[in-house]
Amino acid sequence: MIRLAIAEDHQSLIDGIKLLLDYEDGISIVGTANDGEALLEIVEKKQPNVVLTDIRMPKLDGIQAAKHIKKNHPSIKILAFTMFDQTEAIQQMLDAGASGYILKNSSLTEVHKAIITVFNGDTYFDADINTNILNSEVSNKSKGILTKRQIEILELIAQGKTSREIADILFIGIHTVDTHRKNMVRILGLQGKGELMRYALEKKYRFKSE
Repeated sequence: MIRLAIAEDHQSLIDGIKLLLDYEDGISIVGTANDGEALLEIVEKKQPNVVLTDIRMPKLDGIQAAKHIKKNHPSIKILAFTMFDQTEAIQQMLDAGASGYILKNSSLTEVHKAIITVFNGDTYFDADINTNILNSEVSNKSKGILTKRQIEILELIAQGKTSREIADILFIGIHTVDTHRKNMVRILGLQGKGELMRYALEKKYRFKSE
């Protein structure tokens, strides 16, 4: 049974999702919230295993809420549900630990599919999102600078871990790991996976948890 929590500042949208899922076996909505702080209260009290959250919300936005949830409940899957398709917003949610990103103009059927997908441990991205360009804007502005998450992944690469093993260790999707690998190659000015491995071994990064 999927225990789902929904955070969205438009109650009408929550009502629409609830109407759809009421007829679906295997999904139970354990709580809904209209702001990030209320979402965190639901997570603590109800222990959902999937959180569907907007990014822009009152009191606490979806990015900060996701970071808090993944820090304290790393097994919970997070699915971003928003109208924002900008690269920076998507990358911020991925860095916060989201396993998927779906736009609000998607059909409710696709929302249902996305929930099932992330619950099963896979990643899900809206068809209108080009994941190949993630972090391109950021890397152009900060060439050579890696995020904390990327340094964690780099350390695990140096240990010979596969993308699947890294995803399991960090409780993120394998697609997220592969996206970070591509971004690190670009940011560091390397030529491919082989050079990334050599770079990781030469630098001998020490693992630092967030």
